Amino acid sequence: MGGLVTAASGAGAWMLGQRYGFVPPDHGGVLGVGHTLTYAAHRGLLSSQPLAREFARSAISTNFPAINTTMPEGKAYREDMAAGFSSWRLAVDGLVAEPREFSLADLRRLPSRTQVTMHVCEQGWSAIAEWTGVPLSAVLEAVGISPNARYVFLTTIDDWWDSLDMADALHPQTLLAYGMNGRDIPVQHGAPVRLRVETQMGYKSLKYLERIVVTDSTKEWGEGLGAQGAEHGYSWYAGI
Repeated sequence: MGGLVTAASGAGAWMLGQRYGFVPPDHGGVLGVGHTLTYAAHRGLLSSQPLAREFARSAISTNFPAINTTMPEGKAYREDMAAGFSSWRLAVDGLVAEPREFSLADLRRLPSRTQVTMHVCEQGWSAIAEWTGVPLSAVLEAVGISPNARYVFLTTIDDWWDSLDMADALHPQTLLAYGMNGRDIPVQHGAPVRLRVETQMGYKSLKYLERIVVTDSTKEWGEGLGAQGAEHGYSWYAGI
């Protein structure tokens, strides 16, 4: 009986997702039923792109943990850090009209946004910080994304990768952040530039960004699940 219920739920989730185009890359298997229902519900209910809650600066946490990677290994990163990240470049390519490489100075010349938001970690803690950076949407606009674009993949200096759908990539609070609490982002928090996805759990906000690739499919990346984390049991879509 349980198997029949699961199968029926999975079929319903799949049909709902297919009907409205809300099928996540990790829709397969038993867990994929929940992934699909969550993703479809969020996309259907939040189609107007409501903002995540923002706070006053007085709410900034005195302790914002820096966990997992605290500094990429490798001589090149350390040398660039010592030089103020003057050699760092963010490559943006894929389904774009004008592939480009952005320096830190280039990003700072684009329109900026500052927001005080809560980072919600899958490990059970949360913290509030102020982030300043350029909206990812402004960078995508600068390179001219294709009408066929469906996903934005991001890779990091420490060899991690993840992706967003276009709704989150173009969300006004999704930042390429270079500032934290009024200063340059510290190394332990992802210098020189990290992603901030305020509508999803903290593990989607990658540190140490290096490259952005605009695509129409997830199939050519790893196991096709849309994220390296999804290949280790995490949900590709982690909306909150």
